[in-house]
Amino acid sequence: MKQPLAFRLRPTKLDEIIGQKHLLGENMVFRKCIENKRLFSMIFSGPPGTGKTTLAMCLAQELELPYKLINAVTSTKKDLDTIFEQAKYYNGFVLIIDEVHRLNKDKQDLLLPHVENGTIILIGATTSNPYFAINPAIRSRCHIFEIKPLNDSDIAFAIKRALNDTNGLNGEYSIDDDALEIITKNCGGDLRYALNVLEICAIASDSVITKETVLQYSNKVNSSISSGDDGHYDAVSAFQKSIRGSDVQAALYYLARLIQAYDMDSIERRLLVIAYEDVGLGNPAAVGRVISGIDAAKRVGFPEAMIPLSVVVTDLCLSPKSKTASNAIHEALDLVNKTSYAVPDYLRLTPISLNTDEKYDYGRADLWPLIQYLPTQIKNVEFYVPENTSQYEKQLGINYYNLKKTKRSNNLKQLKIDNKK
Repeated sequence: MKQPLAFRLRPTKLDEIIGQKHLLGENMVFRKCIENKRLFSMIFSGPPGTGKTTLAMCLAQELELPYKLINAVTSTKKDLDTIFEQAKYYNGFVLIIDEVHRLNKDKQDLLLPHVENGTIILIGATTSNPYFAINPAIRSRCHIFEIKPLNDSDIAFAIKRALNDTNGLNGEYSIDDDALEIITKNCGGDLRYALNVLEICAIASDSVITKETVLQYSNKVNSSISSGDDGHYDAVSAFQKSIRGSDVQAALYYLARLIQAYDMDSIERRLLVIAYEDVGLGNPAAVGRVISGIDAAKRVGFPEAMIPLSVVVTDLCLSPKSKTASNAIHEALDLVNKTSYAVPDYLRLTPISLNTDEKYDYGRADLWPLIQYLPTQIKNVEFYVPENTSQYEKQLGINYYNLKKTKRSNNLKQLKIDNKK
């Protein structure tokens, strides 16, 4: 069968690559690599269809280095052993690994020493965030570069070039401006997707690719979000930050992107975290409404699940916010990680060598708020600091300061008695 259009048009030289000016522009890093005839191990991270593998192959070809392209999932240990033997006969052998984040531990153990001593120059390609998805042992031996989605003008240029290239459509078709704009907008920066749409539209057309033909085969935007990839984590991050910033319009937009990916699990986890972390004591009742809304969404399922979810997100966005409780536990954990103080004797489960009047009195509820509970070395530390974000937390603050004042007053009285003694 005839090779796909995107495959036939795959660049073989850096000058043929569209976009990535931050890496391929004048005096940029990969131009310097070619000038100095030097290549090093790298990880290319970016969305699908942005040219990660193509860029790796072009670098090897321009430097006239032997290379091998494999997939981390389908390649075996035997495949790697064969490559390592082959690499010994060359002064620089490039191993390009697609989906490098899926490289299992056994394969990594085989690969690491050869990357370490320079027998193998590794170029890994991944759609995931390398700082989360790539094993630290691999990551520490590689430079990490972001491969960015192509912009609209880059996509439009590539489509026009494909129409006239002898390896492409060879001038046999033209395209309406409206049709070109739809493909450009719908591809989401994925050139492979754009060329696939162009190819099927050409097959379905006589000589002119029209808006109507394109809408028939590309009536939905190509999303870069799928559960577990980098675009997914970016959207989840933007989702929480939008709610934290009380921007209801942005929060609904990112909710829609997560709904488009049918990712109920991430939506559920993130909304619960937001309710406790960002809204918190500013509106404690919101937690219950979030749980009810998520339960309703899961019962009805998509697409109707979007309705209760939109109510929950709007509620959280426009609620008073308070991170005081979340900040407090982070402060406490930070201190615990740095220090270690003994629990006061009178708070221990089974205190030893204490007089009866020194032990914790289970029958004196009136005394409980007056006791010092922190170790003496940190008795004045404050993790929780109230804010007036809502009437509820304002009242908590009043209670807190009243109790603090009472305890301080009691401590002063005790100090005077001790001094008289």
